[in-house]
Amino acid sequence: MTTAMRGTMRSDVLTVTGWSAVSPYGLGRAAYTAGVRDRRRTDTALDPARWQGPDARACLVPGFDVREALGRKGTRAMNRVTGLAVTAVGALADRSGEGADTALVLGTTTGSLQSMMDFTRDSLTGDRPFDVDPTVIPNSVMNCAAAQCAIWHRIEGPNTTLACGRPSGLLALAYARRLLAGGRASAALCGAAEEYTGARAWIEHHNRDAAPALLGEGAAVLRVELGPAEDGGRDSAVLALRSLLRLPGASTAELVGTVVRRALEQAGVTPGQVWAAVPSGLCAEETWALTEVFGDEALEQVPLTSELLGDTGAASASFQLASTLALADRAPGRIAVVTSVDGDGLVAAAVLRLAKEQQEATV
Repeated sequence: MTTAMRGTMRSDVLTVTGWSAVSPYGLGRAAYTAGVRDRRRTDTALDPARWQGPDARACLVPGFDVREALGRKGTRAMNRVTGLAVTAVGALADRSGEGADTALVLGTTTGSLQSMMDFTRDSLTGDRPFDVDPTVIPNSVMNCAAAQCAIWHRIEGPNTTLACGRPSGLLALAYARRLLAGGRASAALCGAAEEYTGARAWIEHHNRDAAPALLGEGAAVLRVELGPAEDGGRDSAVLALRSLLRLPGASTAELVGTVVRRALEQAGVTPGQVWAAVPSGLCAEETWALTEVFGDEALEQVPLTSELLGDTGAASASFQLASTLALADRAPGRIAVVTSVDGDGLVAAAVLRLAKEQQEATV
């Protein structure tokens, strides 16, 4: 990284130079793209002997086992969300040879709820003086997954964990944009990960007023750089990122409309230019607001990831981005808007200009 780069702020847009996914469709971008194109649902019956929770069905990464995916060395105590994140990041990092000039920004809800609850239980039930296996302590820390991604793949730039719930993938892009614009890195890997475990299933079960959606899991990661604002070829571009926090008593639908309109204004785009509007599918007010702004047709272009993959928590927005990019060849050079709403009131939106040429789905 040059001294000049460190000392200047650039006004270029984020360009997406690659992406990967570990999802209920399987490992890799090609599997994800095929599943989204087919609009294939992924829910499966759970083995109650393994998944001791309230759910009969969920959307799991098929056959995923941390030690099988990453090998036996260094994975004995690795939790599921860390394994998912390390696998997804590896598909990009191993291919492009990341290093000191690459940042990593990873979104989460709380890290691994299972690891946290297991640690707490052991501290209460273990032999005095409250014997707890020291190897599980790092897994109980929220930034464990991001740290392990950097260690495994030798990513030496800034390493950040954002706990923003469902919109984490969009907030990760905004954070990466600031790192790149400030000269802290020349490229960034940003995304989010969520695991399915009995602990998460029980907490979601007791924390929802309405009938719970099927839960899902996985990780999706984008590789981004700063590029010129002019129309690109093989790279999609993030033209705008905006977010707001809903105050108690405020309307979620109105807030979504406000965030979307501000994002469109920032991008210099009108609603009529938008090919696809991509909501989370987990908030009726969010969907209603997007329909009011863009109409029904725009919401039909990209399938709802929540219907295909379940509620993937912190990974939701990253999967929405991945689904949009997977279908970029259907609307080359067109505009897409991705939104996300978290239960705590955080609303975020991104405006994308899709690539004019489809990247090869090899990861």
